[in-house]
Amino acid sequence: MHHYPKHLVKLIENLKKFPGVGQKSAERFAFHLIEWTEKELSEFSHVLKNLKKELKTCETCGCLERDQGCLFCENNGKNRHLMCVVSHFKDVFAIEETHVYKGLYHVLGGVLSPLEGKGPEHLTIDRLKQRIQDLSVTELVIAIDSTLEGDATALYLKQELENLEIQVSRLAFGLPLGSSLDYVDGGTLAKALVGRRGF
Repeated sequence: MHHYPKHLVKLIENLKKFPGVGQKSAERFAFHLIEWTEKELSEFSHVLKNLKKELKTCETCGCLERDQGCLFCENNGKNRHLMCVVSHFKDVFAIEETHVYKGLYHVLGGVLSPLEGKGPEHLTIDRLKQRIQDLSVTELVIAIDSTLEGDATALYLKQELENLEIQVSRLAFGLPLGSSLDYVDGGTLAKALVGRRGF
């Protein structure tokens, strides 16, 4: 790797772990970091070091909590009989940006992926079923990426919830195959939410 010093090589390898970051981008980021002051690097490393400690997820819905608790569970303006299932908590923020959806959320913690050894037991499906029954949820919106794994997860969820009296719908038109929710623009996502259809 251009005979870079060992520590620089290590930094580049770590930066390449970010999605969409290849060798060239990682090198560019690494050289940029070298230009930072000691104070900036110290602040950055402090933020990274405390990431897991400072960012907590709600034990009920799985969304990221704020200092004053879960913004999504404790909001009294939410329709408590409508629930949206997402794979990751980042998707919740994309949906909230549309200002169209007014219900509760449930974060699965990923999608079914046999290749990565991620089965149903690794997702919060049991907690989802319990919440549906406890809250008497009448409609469940499945808002999972339109990928092979996402489709398999949506289908599995539908089968798992068949014996519960609940309407299951999935995001509709406007979402191209293989699309990830955090890359879809707000207008398209809002349209997909409004136009959700029975699944």
